[in-house]
Amino acid sequence: MQAALSMQSLLFDPADARAALAQLPHAAAVFALYGAEAHAEPYIGRTPNLRARLERLLIPSEKHPRRLQLAGRVRRIEWRLTGSEFESLLLQFGLLQKVYGTKSLERMHLRAPAFVRFLGSNAYPRVVVTHRPSLREADWSYGPFASRAAAERYVDEALKLFLLRRCIDDLHPDPSHPGCVYSEMKMCLAPCYKGCTDQRYAEEAAAVEGFLATRGETRLVTLRTEREAASAALEFEAAATLHAQVQRVESVRALAPDLVRPVSRLRAVILQAAAEPDSVAVFSFDGGRLSGPALFSTLGMRIQNEQSGSSSLFAQPVALEALPERSPEAAPRPARAVIEERMEAVLAELALEPSAPSPTERQGHMALLKRWYYRPEARRVGEIFFPDAEDRWPIKALLRGVGRVAARPLQA
Repeated sequence: MQAALSMQSLLFDPADARAALAQLPHAAAVFALYGAEAHAEPYIGRTPNLRARLERLLIPSEKHPRRLQLAGRVRRIEWRLTGSEFESLLLQFGLLQKVYGTKSLERMHLRAPAFVRFLGSNAYPRVVVTHRPSLREADWSYGPFASRAAAERYVDEALKLFLLRRCIDDLHPDPSHPGCVYSEMKMCLAPCYKGCTDQRYAEEAAAVEGFLATRGETRLVTLRTEREAASAALEFEAAATLHAQVQRVESVRALAPDLVRPVSRLRAVILQAAAEPDSVAVFSFDGGRLSGPALFSTLGMRIQNEQSGSSSLFAQPVALEALPERSPEAAPRPARAVIEERMEAVLAELALEPSAPSPTERQGHMALLKRWYYRPEARRVGEIFFPDAEDRWPIKALLRGVGRVAARPLQA
C-alpha cells in the first residue's frame, strides 16, 4: 500500500547530534538520511535498532576512525518502524525504487526468479525454463521456483511422465527428418518426422499444460480413478501398476511447492508481526505486486499460548465479550462472525491497490516473495495462505494464523 511508504521525519543538527538521536526509538526500522542538497541521493538502510545504528553513523568515534561517518552531510532523518524483516525489505525496496529506479534491484541483490513456461502458442508446444515469464501468456508461466536448477529438475521429471518434445527447433514435420535420441527411446511422440498426428500431439500438450497448471492434480485424479476401478474389478496387477504411477506423479508434484502457480493466478496473503501493539500486519500478493501492511487488530481477542498444553485449539484467536456496541433491538451476533468480518475488511483494504505495477516493481516484489518463501522453515518468520479452489480466501485459517503470529511475542 502506498501509505506504507509514509515516514516520520526529524531535522538533524551535527552540532548537537546526541540530542537529535535521543528522540529516536530503540526499535526495528527502515531509515533514510538526507543531505542539505535537494539533488543528493539519500542513504537508505534498515536496522533492528534505529537509534543504535544512527549513533554509529552520525556520532564520530575515536576508537573506530575508519567507520563510515555521515554526520557532516546529513541534515534530515526519515524513518518508519517495522514489525518484521519482511516488512523492512519491502519498505526498503520501495524507497530505493523511488530514488534509483531499475538499479534498486541491484542494490538489494534481487534476481529474477525462475519460471517454467509452456510455449502453448507454438504449433508444437514445448516447455522451457525462463527468468522472464511472458505477461501476455501469464496463464502458461508457472512459478516462482527456488532456483533455476529447481525449475529444471521439475521440468525434467515432469516430462518423463509424458511424450512431449524436448528439442528447441521450430518444427516443420518431414518424414525424412532423422529424429533424436528421445524418439529412439520412445520418450517423445516425434512430430519432427510425423511420428504422430497433429491431433495426438495437441492432446499430449494439453495433458502437460493441465499437469503444470494444477501441479499434477489432473494427472493424479485420472490415475486414482483408474486405480480404484481396477481394484474394484479385482485386476490387482493393473491396480498395482497404477499405484506405482500415482506414487511417481506424487514425487514429481512434491518438486513444485504451493507457491508454484500460474503467474496470472498467483495470489497470497502473508501474515507478519506488526510494529504497532495489539496488531498483526497483513500483506497480499496479487497481480505481481506486494501490498501492505494493513493492520489486523487483535483487540478484543484472546490469543491462547500453544505451549500451555491446556487446549488442542492452541493459538486460535477467540473473541471476548467486549465487542463494538450495538443497539438493544439488534439481534446478537456470534463473536466469531465479528472477527471474520474484521479480516474480510482488511483483505478488502489490500485489494484497493492498483493492479498494474511497473516491470521493476513486479520483478522486485516477486523476488522478495521468493526469497522469503524459500528460506528454511526455521528461519521463515510469518505465515502464508493461498486462495481455495474457488478463489476464496480461507478466513478461518487466516484467523488461526493471526493467533499464531500474535502469540509469538508472548512466548519470547
